[in-house]
Amino acid sequence: MGLFLLDYGAGNVQSLANSLKSLGHEFEWIKDAADFHKATTLVFPGVGAFESAIGGLHARGLFEPLRQYILSGKPYFGICIGMQVLFQSSAEGPSKGLGIIPCPIERFTDDDKAVPHMGWNVADPIASASPAADASEELDAAAYYYFVHSYCAKYNPEAHPAAMRWAHSITQYGHELFMSSARQGNVFATQFHPEKSGKAGLKLLDDWLRQPESAHTHAPPAPLVARFPAPAHRLTKRIVACMDVRANDQGDLVVTKGDQYDVREKAGPAVAAAGAVRNLGKPVALAARYFAEGADELCLLNITSFRHSPLQDQPMLAVVRAAAETIFVPLTIGGGIKDSVDPDGTPRPAVEVAAAYFRAGADKVSIGSDAVFAVERLRAAGYVRDGTSAVEQIASAYGNQAVVVSIDPRRVYVDDAATYTGPYTAELVHGAPDAADERERGRAWWYQCTVSGGREARELSVVELAQGVEMLGAGEILVNSIDRDGTGRGFDLDLVRLIKRSVKVPVVASSGAGTAAHFVDVFAQTDVEAALAAGIFHREEVGIEEVKSALKENGINVRA
Repeated sequence: MGLFLLDYGAGNVQSLANSLKSLGHEFEWIKDAADFHKATTLVFPGVGAFESAIGGLHARGLFEPLRQYILSGKPYFGICIGMQVLFQSSAEGPSKGLGIIPCPIERFTDDDKAVPHMGWNVADPIASASPAADASEELDAAAYYYFVHSYCAKYNPEAHPAAMRWAHSITQYGHELFMSSARQGNVFATQFHPEKSGKAGLKLLDDWLRQPESAHTHAPPAPLVARFPAPAHRLTKRIVACMDVRANDQGDLVVTKGDQYDVREKAGPAVAAAGAVRNLGKPVALAARYFAEGADELCLLNITSFRHSPLQDQPMLAVVRAAAETIFVPLTIGGGIKDSVDPDGTPRPAVEVAAAYFRAGADKVSIGSDAVFAVERLRAAGYVRDGTSAVEQIASAYGNQAVVVSIDPRRVYVDDAATYTGPYTAELVHGAPDAADERERGRAWWYQCTVSGGREARELSVVELAQGVEMLGAGEILVNSIDRDGTGRGFDLDLVRLIKRSVKVPVVASSGAGTAAHFVDVFAQTDVEAALAAGIFHREEVGIEEVKSALKENGINVRA
């Protein structure tokens, strides 16, 4: 079999390459138009914006050869952007798609849900019109697959009957149904990412590739079904394991944890270790452990001085590359994703830095202090975007689902809320009279943004920051809490609720988790999509399986 992978130039294709290698499949890359004639099976993967994908195909002279390959009847497997390019057009931009499937790609509505659709959801198969349909393309109706997208092919048999005959499975998000996989003739495509969907996704890939090519050329059209949205979708809540990575005094990269950037051991029983960088394990080994334990996503945050290193001298690239070879769930990298300059004076814009991490195997990038400065500039410009910030650059090329903004607010207490006349009256949070923390009783507070791990306060509230980065194009917000970090007292639910009601994008709660019950609290008492922890997982004080068991016992949907 002549298996080829297509890279349009701006998507994360390394994750699929790693998955295929782990499954024992050999492949080549499409380098130019002539390679389409060599391919007998083609896979087109990638996270990204529709416009970037179509533009990349045209720029490389691959658009029409790709279309002719598909029309030739040879097997084609499209993943995410590789599925969306099959359609006529997209609301994401003016470019025309391949036109294989006769309907447009549309944006999700955000009146009843966060957009992007991000996380683990089901793909409900539509019964095949033919009992002889190839079993290698059958989805596991009980499995969860990983989705990350803002645009979709909405399932609408009345408006687009011919296009809906391509629907192999449909998925509900909010009250909308969309085509989560497509199949007809020689084409099979998924909106979800099998290479990031753990065992279920790897099995789907492996089954498809191990079938003879002749089995992928005759899939019949699907029947049209009348489907009405259920009361709620089945998107799971996500548990994220985070690893702060820095160099120790010997120059080795280790996972550490501390109060913001204070990660050195204090004097105590282990006197010999006092002053040393706290070492909780090697990043690649810990990442593999958390994948095996069932983490829904992993996050690697670069907190050492080399986050300021030029791109050509960035050791975190090697960490990401190695980790991505052993884990098959989404991986976020943070720290140093910004404009930089190489020693020879070559400028490296943020989008180029991000591209290097995507090509190493990352699926999302996280931006911190640079996003705060960008919102300050945005506010000074009267909220007119100029396209120069790292958030805007990366979202434009890869889609907003690829950009996470990590925020570090801290409380600013107001002694007399009744007489407070400051600019943040609408954002004040009022402490309960019987609050466990005596500082909260009878007081109110707002949340001020910080940079440099909480060491420097900025004249910007957390709501201004969250709404500003959403305007710039961030697709997810990671909410840390300076006040709760390392306390083990639970997530700052007031802070999480404040952010959730201020934005339309998914939110990840972080800082303060000390027990499995704290995860139950944050999901039961807020609408947050995900929750993150670090130290309690590293020290094995609480396990990921224990967290998920507690959530299930409390009726909260999680991936097994």
